[in-house]
Amino acid sequence: MSFSDSSTEAKRRTARTLVGKLSSVSEKTRVDALCQLRLMTKQDPEIRPLIVDSGAIPYLAETLYTSIPDSQENAAATLLNISISCKEDLVSTRGVLDAISHVLSNHRSTSSSTAVQSSAATLHSLLVVDEYRPIIGSKRDIVYSLVDIIKCLNSPSRSIKDALKALFGISLYPLNRSTMIHLGAVAPLFTLVVKDGRIGIVEDSTAVIAQIAGCEESEEAFRKVSGICVLVDLLDSVTESSMRTKENAVSALLNLVMCGGDKVAADVREKAERAMDGLADVAENGSTKGKNKAVALLKVLLDGFGSHENGLSDQTS
Repeated sequence: MSFSDSSTEAKRRTARTLVGKLSSVSEKTRVDALCQLRLMTKQDPEIRPLIVDSGAIPYLAETLYTSIPDSQENAAATLLNISISCKEDLVSTRGVLDAISHVLSNHRSTSSSTAVQSSAATLHSLLVVDEYRPIIGSKRDIVYSLVDIIKCLNSPSRSIKDALKALFGISLYPLNRSTMIHLGAVAPLFTLVVKDGRIGIVEDSTAVIAQIAGCEESEEAFRKVSGICVLVDLLDSVTESSMRTKENAVSALLNLVMCGGDKVAADVREKAERAMDGLADVAENGSTKGKNKAVALLKVLLDGFGSHENGLSDQTS
């Protein structure tokens, strides 16, 4: 047996021993095992599949329902670490998403804030895989809880950021966007943009807004919160938005126009005069994707202005 083989076998034995302790009648034994599993899955990627093979995931998911903060936090963090290497195992294990939903849905009461953050981050990790987006997005209780986290005034900043990242991953699947709108995502997203001064929160919020703008239901939902005005304001040099925020605003406006047609395009043109410098800035200095979207939006706006000017000219000649 090579050194590598013996090392792997030693890790396998350790994994089996620790996972076996998760079913102990002793709370201290279970907590100690959870602490060790959390540390090992953080430090050693090679042991993650060995821990999964030892049957850890069902025990970890079950522990998310506990009222003991230390146990819940360590179980949630261990699942997050495992999700980096063993995504399919998590998604295919019955009850894991329900357990994560339980943690998120109780963020206002019994769940540890650290467990909430780890659970939202686990979703974000899983949502990197295209095929998992419709699966997670179909869990309306999960989407609702993530929206409630960003809506809650008492949510820690870290919880809000992790929830936004999970919502972004969900919104990447087009059919999830209408669900997010129906579950009330639009108003709290724009509230964060308008009232939260932290650059990272505003950037992450506008990233989600840009995605959900790309569905038919977005027009009415955005109108109720004066969304077009807010997005145009973000492009106004007075607001001093970051380049990422500007790019997200451009993407959102372009998606609104593409989905809403001439009516929305006319509404954007009406309000967009003060945004032209910001649009030009993105077109010149943004990322490649940002530049392309800014040019596309500028074309829509300038075509409209040109048509309007020609119409006036015809009437006065």
